[in-house]
Amino acid sequence: METMQTPAKETAAELAQAEQRPKKKFPTLRLPPKRKKWIRRTAILAVIALGAYLFFIRPGQGGGAPAMGQYVPDTVQRRDLTVGVSGTGTVTPIDSYYLKPLVTGEVLEAPFEVGDKVEKGQLLYRLDARDAEMGIQQAELSVRQAQKSYDDLASNLTVRAGGAGVVQQVLVQKGDLVSPGTPIAEIADTSTLTVTLPFHSVEAQSLKVGQNAQVTIAGTMETLPGTVESVSSADLVGNGGALVRQVKIRVSNPGALTAASSATATVGDIACAGSANFQEALRQTVVAQASGEATDIHVTAGSKVSAGSALVSLGGTAARSSLEDMSIALENAKLSLQRAQDALENYTITAPISGTVIEKNVKAGDNVNSIESGSLAVIYDLSYLKLEMNISELDLNKIQEGQAVDITADAIPGQVFTGRVDRVSINGTTTNGFTTYPATILLEDYGGLNPGMNVSADIVVERMKNVLSIPASAVQRGDTVLVPLEGCLSPDGTSVADPSRSAEQTVTLGGSDGEYVEITSGLNEGDTVLVPAQGAAGAGGGGSAVVS
Repeated sequence: METMQTPAKETAAELAQAEQRPKKKFPTLRLPPKRKKWIRRTAILAVIALGAYLFFIRPGQGGGAPAMGQYVPDTVQRRDLTVGVSGTGTVTPIDSYYLKPLVTGEVLEAPFEVGDKVEKGQLLYRLDARDAEMGIQQAELSVRQAQKSYDDLASNLTVRAGGAGVVQQVLVQKGDLVSPGTPIAEIADTSTLTVTLPFHSVEAQSLKVGQNAQVTIAGTMETLPGTVESVSSADLVGNGGALVRQVKIRVSNPGALTAASSATATVGDIACAGSANFQEALRQTVVAQASGEATDIHVTAGSKVSAGSALVSLGGTAARSSLEDMSIALENAKLSLQRAQDALENYTITAPISGTVIEKNVKAGDNVNSIESGSLAVIYDLSYLKLEMNISELDLNKIQEGQAVDITADAIPGQVFTGRVDRVSINGTTTNGFTTYPATILLEDYGGLNPGMNVSADIVVERMKNVLSIPASAVQRGDTVLVPLEGCLSPDGTSVADPSRSAEQTVTLGGSDGEYVEITSGLNEGDTVLVPAQGAAGAGGGGSAVVS
């Protein structure tokens, strides 16, 4: 098949001119269908290449500026900028308390209602505490019993004399093991003796306690002064069948009298009707009341002792162990009493904080228990609201206590609330290699904000007044901006006509609020900069039209 050769550099323009020339008559040449499609495709590709050249390549030869449709002009002007750190959170009361019962009982009083403001320590609930009061009484008895047992054991580890006298015999030696009932010593009081003599009943009735008597010692016939100590009121049958009454007379022992000595006596002119032996004022065998080892013997035979004098001390492992057991039992009883007393306090429920009652779930007459009952009431301290806001590790060094915070809420549009940074925790949380730190923000004047609302917070790091600024998106890498040259802007200056007519200008930056950035040098007020169209936020002064 015969084909035609088409010049390789044939353009769409040349083809168009050829169409307009006077047509000469030539023999008709019919091209194959495939050849016609090839010529059409070549023309389309040529047009696309030309457009790309005009739109992308050619403008770049003037300094690398993108196409004119990507920029808008903006004027360097003075603004008030606020440098801050932003975040979100949920506001909550400065303090809250869910009141729960610690004991079981019937509610007797609940003198408050939802919405009431209560003070810390104010009565909220009083429960029936009769069972608790009975428990305290039982615990007190247990303490008394345990204390007595301990005191008795401690006292019994020292064996003491029951009365004054002379030790007649010590019945144990140091090191002996004794148990309750073991004889320890015998004590007798021989300084004073008594003799009980029969007097004829008729005569005895005239005798009085305290009368003086003369006592005659049998054998020696020595007389000693004595005193009537008692006169029996009962008649007895004496020797020969005569009625007699017993009269006890007390005498001081000059030293030689013993229980084996006998005597008679006269009271005034009345003589006794018989004789009798002397009796010692005291004679006792002291026995141990506790178990232990005789560790110390404090007396010997012949020692004079008074009532309560220590005779023998008991000790050793067994005694110490018994005393320790009693001490533990006493402490347990005291702890039980303390628990019972503490439990009694739980029947009177007071406000743990000052605040406002948000919920009241139990009323007088209801029964509550510490297991199944939920919160009795909920109290919020609404003197402040607070929110927790996470601070990036990159911004942490900018945040300080006391900084002002601007707070907004979608639920209350158009209002800005002011708070302050209360504290910043250094207990950070790391996720995917990035760490944040919780900051607590307090709001004292929070208007219509309610606990649970979601808010946005801007911590004010710095407020800059009347500083030169431009949109932050106008700044390129290396702290440079694009400034227009002659022919860059449209005649009215509101749009970019030819962005290739621009140049880079180095600037010195200051603080930024995220939307605008401070310019400290490199530009003057009123200068124009080019801002990428997609980053132009409220571009003003020089116009905001976008060339398309």
